[in-house]
Formats: sequence, C-alpha cells, structure tokens
Amino acid sequence: MLRGFLMLAAFFGFTGVALGAFAAHGLKNRLTPEYLAIFHTGVTYHLVHTLALLGVALLATQIPGRLITWAGASFAIGILLFSGSLYLLTLTGVSKLGIVTPFGGLAFLVGWVCLGLAAWRLS
Repeated sequence: MLRGFLMLAAFFGFTGVALGAFAAHGLKNRLTPEYLAIFHTGVTYHLVHTLALLGVALLATQIPGRLITWAGASFAIGILLFSGSLYLLTLTGVSKLGIVTPFGGLAFLVGWVCLGLAAWRLS
C-alpha cells in the first residue's frame, strides 16, 4: 500500500500544481471569473486531498487495515470525480458534468470517515 499511495500522491501533487499553474497563466484570460473560481476550487480540493493521501500512505505503514486502504482509495476517487468534473465543466462548458461533482465530494467524506474510524479503533 505504501508504494501505491505514495505514487498516487506524487502523481496528484504534480497534476494539481500543473493545473493550478495552467489556470493562473493559461486560462486567466480565457475563462469567465466564475469558471476560473470553479477551476480554482477543483485545484484546492485536489491539492488538499493529495496531502491527505500522502498522510494515508504514511499511516498505512503504522496502521495496516482496510479502513486506511479505503480512506486512501476514497481520497483518490474523490480527486478524480470532484476535481476532475470541475476541470471538465470549466474547460468544456458542459454543465451536466456538475452532476458528477457531489459523488466526488461524497468520496472525500467517506475517506475522512474511514480515517476517523481507523483512529477510533487505535488502542
């Protein structure tokens, strides 16, 4: 689990920074302020949950178990669904993509609940 979650965190960290820079420099004059704010929200959640995934990777070495694995998987799925849908929505203008966003948010919440339950079970 350690290697997999660390590799995911590295990938998501790289893509989060790259997409943030892309928005700041390449999209600033191409998107409306509203869409730029939506894109920024995607980047913010992307990077915050990348750090959470990094933490899960490190915790997996100390607290093995399904809850930690589910937390990491949920954070990764959340980044893809939540942030990914916001990126696609702003870049394509297809508002129906917003239907996917809450599922990503739910995945983030599941990840935090799993992490909390794993902590609760510690003796």
